[in-house]
Amino acid sequence: MPSTVPQKIAVGQLTSGIDVDSNLAACSRLCAGAKARGASLIVLPECFAFLGRGDSDTLSIMQPLDGPLFSRFQALAKEHAIWVCFGGFPDRHDEHHSSNAHVVVDEQGAMRAVYRKIHLFDVTVGSSQYRESAATVAGDQLVVTDSPVGKLGLTVCYDLRFPELYGALCRQGAQVLLVPAAFTLLTGKEHWEALLRARAIENQCYVAAAAQTGRNNDKRDTFGHAMIVDPWGTVVAQCRDGESVAVADVDVAWLEQVRARMPVATHRRPDLY
Repeated sequence: MPSTVPQKIAVGQLTSGIDVDSNLAACSRLCAGAKARGASLIVLPECFAFLGRGDSDTLSIMQPLDGPLFSRFQALAKEHAIWVCFGGFPDRHDEHHSSNAHVVVDEQGAMRAVYRKIHLFDVTVGSSQYRESAATVAGDQLVVTDSPVGKLGLTVCYDLRFPELYGALCRQGAQVLLVPAAFTLLTGKEHWEALLRARAIENQCYVAAAAQTGRNNDKRDTFGHAMIVDPWGTVVAQCRDGESVAVADVDVAWLEQVRARMPVATHRRPDLY
C-alpha cells in the first residue's frame, strides 16, 4: 500500500472540553485543513472527543467503538476523504472502566486498526495527581498497520516515555511512529520535543505527534506543540498555538537511505542487552 512517492501526513492540535459537538466540529475543521493541504492521513490527539475534569466525566460518556459516539467521529474520514488516526477514545470495557483506544480509520470510514494504550498515566506532576488506571484498563498488544504514508506504529501519550515499545514497533516494520497526546503543560515544556526527537533518532523513523493545547478546563492545561519529526531527528513541521494543523512529507525511500547509511539496527547487541 505505501507509495514510493513521498506522501503528506498531518498532525492536528485542538483544545477539547466536555462539549462533544464542539469537539466534533473542531476535528472536522482539522480534517478539512489537512485535506486541503494535500495530506492523505491526519493524526488527531488523545481525548479528541472529550476531555473532562476527572474519571467520572469520562465514564459518563464512554461507549464501545461500535456505538453512536465514535461513529460520529468515524464518519469524518469518509466525509473528508482522508485517513484519520483518532488518538485516544474511551472505549467501554465494563461499567466502571474503559480502554484508551487509538483507532485508525481509512478514507472510506472503515476501521483498519485499534491499539489500546499500554502504559497508564499514574503519576504526580507538580501539585496534581493523575491515576489513569483508576478507570482505564491497560492494553496488552502492540499494533503496526499499513497506511498510505507507510507502516504505522501506534502509541498514545505516556507511552512516549518507554523507548522499548518503540524499538519493538520498529522491529515489526514500523516506519512512522504515531504519538497522539494530551501532555501536561509542565511536562510538555521540559520533555515533549526531546522525547519525540529521541524516538525518531534512535529508531530512524518518522514521528507524528498530535496534541491537546491550552486550557481544557479549570484542572487541566495542555502543552500543544504538535509536530512531525523526520528520521534524522529534525522537526520538519510544528503547530502554532491554538487549533491548527501541521503537514510534512513522509519519504519512505529516504528513510531507508538513512537506515542503510547508519545501520544502527544491525549493530545492536541483543545477546548482551
